Amino acid sequence: MKKLFDELSYTVSKETTKKYSTSFSLGILALSPDIRNAIYAIYGYVRLADEIVDSFHGYDKEKLLRRFRDDTWIALDEKISLNPIFQSFQQTVHDYRIDEKLIDQFLKSMEMDLEKIEYNSELYQEYILGSAEVVGLMCLQVFVNGDEEEYERLKPFAMKLGSAFQKVNFLRDLKDDHDILGRCYFPDLDISRFDNDIKHSIEKDIENEFNEALEGIKKLPPTSRFGVYLAYRYYVSLFRKIKKRSAKTIMNERIRISNGAKLSLMMSCYVQYKTSFL
Repeated sequence: MKKLFDELSYTVSKETTKKYSTSFSLGILALSPDIRNAIYAIYGYVRLADEIVDSFHGYDKEKLLRRFRDDTWIALDEKISLNPIFQSFQQTVHDYRIDEKLIDQFLKSMEMDLEKIEYNSELYQEYILGSAEVVGLMCLQVFVNGDEEEYERLKPFAMKLGSAFQKVNFLRDLKDDHDILGRCYFPDLDISRFDNDIKHSIEKDIENEFNEALEGIKKLPPTSRFGVYLAYRYYVSLFRKIKKRSAKTIMNERIRISNGAKLSLMMSCYVQYKTSFL
């Protein structure tokens, strides 16, 4: 029966999420059970594209990503795919009426990762829009269950949160992105001149976005509010840890939050959430 294949497809997306991201897995567990599978499906899909551009060295990444794009539209058009990741994603897109323009924008940012780009402010904003903000908007369409009025009301906050998450990732991964992938996303940044003043300027921008995003989290439906708040708190904790390190340290080590600390954070967040939001 197709139902069995659908269940398998969502399970594959769930296991993909758990394998690649403990933090997002914990956040999704804090969502209402009714929407967890849809968020697993979105994360599994974007993770697969990330792997193509970030990890599949020695293969024709351009060809693989082109096939990924083609398979995406085929799955959406035919409403079926033999690839479990695509199957769960297309089902989610149709169930929650996710705007296909968001998917196209995401794919464009993945294609940008195939090129050696000297990022200016315009290209930086374009990349963040496609790689992070639209992913937040896909999730938002699930959170509001396709309600267009609520989606438009919460859209700016979701974009700020996605942007803040991505910029924290950029800071955390600055060394690896430069040394391994030959990338630096921050606009007009000469990596050899990265210092505490530049780091502080980037952090101020991120802090402002986190503050704006929190206002939107408070307005989310109860089915998603705590899960998103938990992801927010994880990233704020990581951000604060990065802020305490010097620019030199950031360029020599990758800042992490241990799995034990993530679990502890999850438990303490619940009390803070109840106090702050209710």
